[in-house]
Amino acid sequence: MHKKSVIVIAILLAASPAAAISRLSPLKITCDQARAAVHDQGAVIFRWTSPRGLPLYDRFVRNSRYCDANEYAEWKRVPTRDRSCPVLFCENVDRLDGNFIIPDNSL
Repeated sequence: MHKKSVIVIAILLAASPAAAISRLSPLKITCDQARAAVHDQGAVIFRWTSPRGLPLYDRFVRNSRYCDANEYAEWKRVPTRDRSCPVLFCENVDRLDGNFIIPDNSL
């Protein structure tokens, strides 16, 4: 009986909405809406099509706490319905090129 309840709890936790990450098209929303979605949810995936027709996507975050231990939040622009929009994504610390100060960016 105990083993069954552990399995049921594990299944419920795996299926919970908290584990899900939103996938949005930034071209269908404004910059303010895109930034609000990232801020409110902590992390979202934006997916859009490049001018050459290639699918592009990335995970965008509120701050470095949503990144892996060897990453930090760095600014990147994504196209939105109204303009090119600055949001944060996780960048590897190796990209700092010898700079020992890790930026503390937050949305």
